[in-house]
Amino acid sequence: MLGDLTTLSVPLWIMAVVSVFQALLIIGMGIGGYLLYSRMTTMMADLETRQIAPLREKADAILADVKSITARVSQQTERVDHAIAGTIDRVDDTAARVKAGVHDKVSQAVGVVRGVRAVVMSLLHKESHA
Repeated sequence: MLGDLTTLSVPLWIMAVVSVFQALLIIGMGIGGYLLYSRMTTMMADLETRQIAPLREKADAILADVKSITARVSQQTERVDHAIAGTIDRVDDTAARVKAGVHDKVSQAVGVVRGVRAVVMSLLHKESHA
């Protein structure tokens, strides 16, 4: 029976040693993973501080400039639109006045021409009866 226990204990010892090595390997991988994670987090924070934050500030400044320019363009557009509308209203008013003035003058001229025609016709009509 002793021979049987010694033959059985050697594989058990080998399995125990391998299990300890596996446990140490898993613990080492966990520690290595944590250290890698810690370094990556620090590197990302440093990268954000050195690279991304200045770019964000520049982008925010550019967006603020664009916003102010857009507001000014909008105000100027409203002013131009108002000026054009006022000019068009004045042109329409002037056109209506000119049309009314020309209509009055043409009506007077037509009246004079009709009067002259009536006189000429009445003179021609009297001469043909005489």
